[in-house]
Amino acid sequence: MPARIALIHALRHSPPPVEAAFARLWPGQVLMNLMDDSLSADLAREGRLSPAMTQRFLALGRYAASTGCDAILFTCSAFGPCIEAVAQDLAPMPVLKPNEAMLAEIAAAGLRRVGLLATFPGTLASMPPEFPPGVEVTPMLAEGALAALDAGDAAAHDRLALEAARRLRDVEAIALGQFSLAHVAPAVAEATGLPVFSTPESAVRMLRARLGG
Repeated sequence: MPARIALIHALRHSPPPVEAAFARLWPGQVLMNLMDDSLSADLAREGRLSPAMTQRFLALGRYAASTGCDAILFTCSAFGPCIEAVAQDLAPMPVLKPNEAMLAEIAAAGLRRVGLLATFPGTLASMPPEFPPGVEVTPMLAEGALAALDAGDAAAHDRLALEAARRLRDVEAIALGQFSLAHVAPAVAEATGLPVFSTPESAVRMLRARLGG
């Protein structure tokens, strides 16, 4: 029987890359998308995660659970503590942070110096502490890339992401901090000559393993 997976998004650009990852790596599952793109806007305005934000995440998680889903995957990488609260609230249901699986793969690879490329500034504040102990993280913001994507200019988004990736120095690999960056992974790898880790495919692999798919 197919698994029912709830996908919860704070950016409207996130559903296509994760749906594509499921289609490639675990086709035939029942995917359910929940979207609140005001979350990212509110975080950008307030500059911090608040108790009220955590309550909003708990409400989203509980609603998803009420639909009978087998697991929840959040795709918004700047909200780690909020997602951890949902995971605790809904245990033992698998509740994944967007970067959780990617970071596990980085740890398994034994990497020590990793560049973190992001288009949303909040990701560069919340995500580095989640890396495995002993990993030196070099953050890099692709300035203006997310605004370009919001405006419908995917080519400008990709160009700015590649320019930012090329500015990373003295790293062994690059981690892409947004689901919306996943499609540029091959281009970033070609431009930098480095291994590139992206969140959607790692997350799908982990969910499949946890649910026995």
